[in-house]
This record gives sequence, structure tokens and C-alpha cells, in this order.
Amino acid sequence: MHIEFVSSLDSTNSELMRRAAAGDYRTICLVAKAQTAGRGRLGRAWLSDEHSLMFSLGMPLAPLDWSGLSLAVGVSLAESLHERIQIKWPNDLWVDGQKLAGILIETTAIQGALSTQRYTVIGVGINLEAPPAAIHQAAREAKVAPIGLRGLVPGITQEAALKRVLEPLVDAIQNFEQHGWKPYAASFAKHDALQGRAIKLSSGAAGQYAGINAQGALLLQTSAGLQTIMSHEVSVCPSKK
Repeated sequence: MHIEFVSSLDSTNSELMRRAAAGDYRTICLVAKAQTAGRGRLGRAWLSDEHSLMFSLGMPLAPLDWSGLSLAVGVSLAESLHERIQIKWPNDLWVDGQKLAGILIETTAIQGALSTQRYTVIGVGINLEAPPAAIHQAAREAKVAPIGLRGLVPGITQEAALKRVLEPLVDAIQNFEQHGWKPYAASFAKHDALQGRAIKLSSGAAGQYAGINAQGALLLQTSAGLQTIMSHEVSVCPSKK
């Protein structure tokens, strides 16, 4: 795999999507020392600085079922980085309720390819140190501040963190393409940050977290019954109950 390093970029995901739009569908890992317009899920800004590891993997993929891809990515990252890391459905890594990392997956059609194959960009942002801007924003919004990987692995550098995660992540994505979400379900359960929690969805629905189904969808037990929530429909946060 080709690995490309840049000093600064608006967003590694945006750059690989631009390249795909121009017909470049290479398998590549694009790493930025800093991002000026990093993006998270649902259009949120990803606040980062030089004390973060930010990269995007771009590759053609054709899984039979795309469901659960972000969770499989989360499992791979958690197992590569530290045993205390948990996965908050659908695309965040936590340590003791504090956000450590985020995952953003985007796809686009490949001109002339089979309909099942799409160019897939998997963006990963990992705090090595919690960005001061993110800490200040959390304080203003009365939210829990983020955490950095150096709290678990003192002194780890961007290069060392990338070396830990990249090869296992590529292997995990290729395995997901062949076998789907099922092989990751047991490992996800060991890292599931929402077990036993009352949760609230961005739609306003609230209830008791009831795990993940066979397709990687969240199960929410409410007064009206069990609801199945797909990753593209909601964001999830623990309730204050």
C-alpha cells in the first residue's frame, strides 16, 4: 500500500474523495500532520492539532453487506491501541466515557465498476493529547472533555500510533469485505461502551441500550418496544438519567 504524508490539509477524507471524483481509485493511506477543516459524522467539525493522528484509507471495496463496517474498524483500532479502549456505537472510541477517537466512512461510485464495488474512504482521527480547543468547547457545552492516547501509552508519537494500527486495520477491512460483520461481533461485545446504559438518540427517542443485532444495528428498548437503529439515522449519547 502507498502511504502519503502531508504537513497540512483541509481534510484527508475530503482530499481522497476529490481524487476519486477525478478518477483516482488507488488504495492509499493519506496522513496529515494537521487538518484545517476536519470532519466528523453528521457534518460535525473534528477539532484537532499537531498532537493528533489523522489519516484516511482509500480503497475499492465490494462487501456483500456494508452494515457494521464502522464497528469492525473500531474493533481493529481498539485492539491495536490499548485494552482499556471501548467502542461507542457507531463510530467513536472512548476511554472511561471520554472520547479518544472518531471514524468517518464515505463512499462513492467507481466509474465502470460493478454496482457492488465502491471507492471507500475510511477516516480516522485519534487524539494523542486532547486538543485544547476541544476541551474548551466541552466546558462551554457542559460535556465530557476528550482524552488523549498518551494517557494510556505515554509518549506515543504519530508515527508509532500509525504503525500500531495501519496493517491490522487494512487486514480487518479486507476480512470484512469477504465475511461481513459477524466475525467481529464477539470482539465488539468486549469493548462495547454502552452496555447497561440508558441512552438518548438525536431523534429524541430514549431507552435502555439492548446491544447490537446481527447486522451491526443498535437495539433500543423503549416503552413502546424494541427499536432497531441504523448508523446513518442517529447519533447516540448516554442519557443523564
